[in-house]
Amino acid sequence: MTNIVVPELGESVVEARVVRWLKKEGERVEVGEPVVELETEKIDLEVNADRGGVITSIKHKEGDDVKIGEVLAVMDESASAPAAKPSGNGSERRPQGSAPQVTKALPNSPQPPAQDTRATPTARNVAKNHDVNIASVQGSGAAGRVMKQDVQKAIAPAEAPPRGQHGSASQVIRAPSPAPSVPLAQRSAERREERERMSKRRATIARRLVEAQHNAAMLTTFNEVDMSAVMALRERRKEAFKEQHGVALGIASFFVKASIAALRAFPLLNAEIQGDEIVIKRYYDIGLAVGAEGGLVVPVLRNADQMSFAELERAIRDFAKRAGDGTLTLEDLKGGTFTITNGGVFGSLMSTPILNPPQVGILGLHKIQERAVAMNGQVVVRAMMYLALSYDHRIVDGREAVQFLVRVKEYVEDPGNLLLES
Repeated sequence: MTNIVVPELGESVVEARVVRWLKKEGERVEVGEPVVELETEKIDLEVNADRGGVITSIKHKEGDDVKIGEVLAVMDESASAPAAKPSGNGSERRPQGSAPQVTKALPNSPQPPAQDTRATPTARNVAKNHDVNIASVQGSGAAGRVMKQDVQKAIAPAEAPPRGQHGSASQVIRAPSPAPSVPLAQRSAERREERERMSKRRATIARRLVEAQHNAAMLTTFNEVDMSAVMALRERRKEAFKEQHGVALGIASFFVKASIAALRAFPLLNAEIQGDEIVIKRYYDIGLAVGAEGGLVVPVLRNADQMSFAELERAIRDFAKRAGDGTLTLEDLKGGTFTITNGGVFGSLMSTPILNPPQVGILGLHKIQERAVAMNGQVVVRAMMYLALSYDHRIVDGREAVQFLVRVKEYVEDPGNLLLES
């Protein structure tokens, strides 16, 4: 007998949730074949069998929380075929490879989801709550994996207006019918609530954000940066850069470079507290907060100080793509010495980022917006962005935090200096 156990889940991850069993008791499992899908606070993963055999016992049902090393299932390596197991209605499990039994489906009975359908746990929950057959949904993720938005499209496809002969919207306008009068008591009865269990990621985000505010003396300082020089540089170099490196030049790489230069000048923002000691890190693993399907994730650029602009841009775009299709690995999310988050992509003009423990600094970027500013005694319109730096006041003083943010501002407003720092 062989135990299938919860594997090591990465740095600081000690618990997972059983999302879906890909094999049932009595079924044959080949070497390397996925057996169960787990959800952690960082990623979803499949546990594969390292030996072949037959599943004889499943120890945790779907929805159970399990810890590293716990036994998920027991497998018999000596068995060469699935054991027959009577079901509740007297029928027997069909051995693998035997002729299928002919069964008649009841009229209008829902089809069960295909066991081999690849989908995220969030997508499965949404499908289950809305009685959608996950097997019938076209996936847009990696390798056809069904994502949450795919299920939502299947639930409520967009209703297009009537189309004209050439595909344009019809211009026929009809007077609306008068709305029927509904008694107040009846309208109140239509109010409803939905209740769903927090995912492991959302529960961990909630816990860690509260811990960050309770365990750190968190303060935030603000400044604004003139993005005109960066925008002009990108406009001049965008075609040549893309032709040479195969990737567009964004703004994130400028802030990664500027942050590293400022961290060198103010190393306490690249540190952490361990007991009564301050650990100052002389390497620069920059985390980039990304809004993924199940919540915020922070993939890490390892040794970002050694990366060129092109390497940074390729890595950033790769992270964004893999966060969207759910293929980030635990190694991608491990560690980090300083974090950058960009609420501007969602339209945020100003916000207060929360620390990502055990880090003591996080830089918040925001929406680039043209504003009237005073320059050399004149009012001019410039592309401006508000910056926010949240820091742990236990080891970072306000003076250092303000100077750090000013240094970032100076590097971004004169991006030529970043070449000297690289």
